Amino acid sequence: MDRSAFHILATLAKDVGGLTNSTNMSSSEKLAMFLNILAHHEKNRSIKVDYIRSGWSVSQAFNECLRAIFKLTPLLIVKPKTMLEDETDDRWKWFKGCLGALDGTYIPIRVPSIHKPRHRTRKRDITTNVLGVCDKNLNFIYVLPGWEGSAADDRVLRDAIVIIIYATEDIQMEMIFFHPTEDIDTG
Repeated sequence: MDRSAFHILATLAKDVGGLTNSTNMSSSEKLAMFLNILAHHEKNRSIKVDYIRSGWSVSQAFNECLRAIFKLTPLLIVKPKTMLEDETDDRWKWFKGCLGALDGTYIPIRVPSIHKPRHRTRKRDITTNVLGVCDKNLNFIYVLPGWEGSAADDRVLRDAIVIIIYATEDIQMEMIFFHPTEDIDTG
């Protein structure tokens, strides 16, 4: 993450998310620790050594940042709009009524040795399987992280899809939408 993106996120986290400075730690330092933990899968113990803080301070800062980022959700998540019937863009004109395009990817991770077999892909990498959905402007409208790398794509997709059937004069399927708020069952 470059500095300008970090400062924009820090400003949003302070102004909208309510992230505050504490007596001995600035909100920017809290956010830096939070991003370091998420981006590099760092443990509390290594962060407390790197930032010269107690484990309790690191944990409190992480939880405070997490609450602030959750408050930013309405700003950062785009509500999907379906493709129009008269779409002129050649790439999207075939997807009338769709919300966007989806694809899965593998992201390398570090896990304890006991969990490595579940996260091992067919190419022997240790990864997590992530499903992403983009609208036609290439904005993410849904992300489902957390599936082990050995999970099949259809299993991940099945977890993400909920079909809503509306009762109209003749019962028909009206909408397929994604439910990012429900817990992921990885067992």
